[in-house]
Formats: sequence, structure tokens, C-alpha cells
Amino acid sequence: MMLEIRNVRKHFGGLAALKDVDLSVDDGEIVGLIGPNGAGKTTLFNVINGVYAPDQGQVLFKGEEVTGRAPYRLAKLGMARTFQIVRPLSELTVLRNVMAGACFGRENHSLGEAEHIARDTLDFVGLADKAEAMAGTLNVAQKKRLELARSLASRPHLLLLDEVLAGLNLTEITSMVETVREIREGGITILMIEHVMRAVMNVSDRLVVLDYGEVIARGTPHQVSDDPRVIEAYLGDPEIAESLGAKA
Repeated sequence: MMLEIRNVRKHFGGLAALKDVDLSVDDGEIVGLIGPNGAGKTTLFNVINGVYAPDQGQVLFKGEEVTGRAPYRLAKLGMARTFQIVRPLSELTVLRNVMAGACFGRENHSLGEAEHIARDTLDFVGLADKAEAMAGTLNVAQKKRLELARSLASRPHLLLLDEVLAGLNLTEITSMVETVREIREGGITILMIEHVMRAVMNVSDRLVVLDYGEVIARGTPHQVSDDPRVIEAYLGDPEIAESLGAKA
């Protein structure tokens, strides 16, 4: 088991952001985490990644309890993350941004090794020709790929993707979905938050649906798209849900 979340609760004042959440991700899976805005998806990522300590419950990574452990310590264990709002180191080059991931990731590389890894990773994500550009000059789609490259350069076992498709056009989404598949083929397990339903249902092995901080459904994309609670809470009209099934 790559990741296991047990009975996690998180409150902010009187707001229950997560309510007894259980979730698991097997080695080599792509699991999609979906739900309406405000459902608790990013809060759950923050608990998994150590940004927040849960009020109750456990986070196990590769069988080891890591509940509340700092993000940099989790990076050393092989957990990496992208963020919905990308924040590159704008005054550094694209190459230097990705080198940072290699230096402070699981393998703790030297600068020379990090540069080699960074160039290979930029080639993989399609940004090799931007290596010497300042990160702040990239467009949205390129910054998404830079964020992904920085995470991949840390050599993770588990990659948490927070709306990596947000703000992309159809062509860019198609390309990014193929990249996500290639990442999994390279041996990296993926848990992804996504609102682009056709894409996440197409690429995920399983889906977990959150609503008001609770898991209301889990299963294959087909099973989830047919679930009455999911249709009511998130997918809306049954005809729309049907159009977003696993064969979309």
C-alpha cells in the first residue's frame, strides 16, 4: 500500500473541513479525488503532505505512520506535490527551479547531479527549450509543466497533483493527461485532485468523491458516475453524468 488515510478529521474553528476520511492508494495506481468546491480536497492534500496536522486520524506512507510530519521530511521519503496555484521561483531560470527539486528531494543530489536530472526532466515534460528562460516569463501551461518537473526531479514514489489541468485549453489538457499516464508508467503512484471531469475519469483507475468533508462514494469511474449521491452533490443532471463516464 502506497498511501493510507485512516479516520482523518480536521476542523478550522467551528468548520469541520474533513470528517472521518478514509482513503487508500495502491502502488502504481492513479486515484482521482473529486468533489465540489469547498469539499475538503485541498485540505486533505495538506494533511497528507504535512502542511496541516489532523485533529484526529493517521496518515501512513509506504506502511510508515507520517501523520503531521513536515513536508520537507516527506519529500525525503518520496512524497512530492504540485499546487493548484503555481508559484515558481520567478527570478531563477527554469533549470534552476527544477534543480531545487532534485537537490531537496528523496535522493539529496549534488548540484552537478541535480543539473543532469533537471535537464532530463525538462525534456520529459516538454520544456527543454525553456531551460535558460526565467521562470516568471512562462505562460500558465508552461508553469504547470515546470511545477510538475520540479516535483518529478525529487524522485518521488507518490505524486500529489492538485488541479494540474486547471487553466489549460483542450489541446494542453490532452497533452498533460498523456504525461500523467507516462509518469505512472515510469513507476510513480498518483493521487490527483481534478475538476476537468472527462479527463480525470479517463485517466484514473479509481475515484474518491468528497462532499462537505466526507467521502460519499468511491469506485471505478463508471461506478462513481452512476452513484445517485455523486450525481446530486456534484455531477448534476444524470445525462451529464452519463456523458462523463469511464468511456468519455
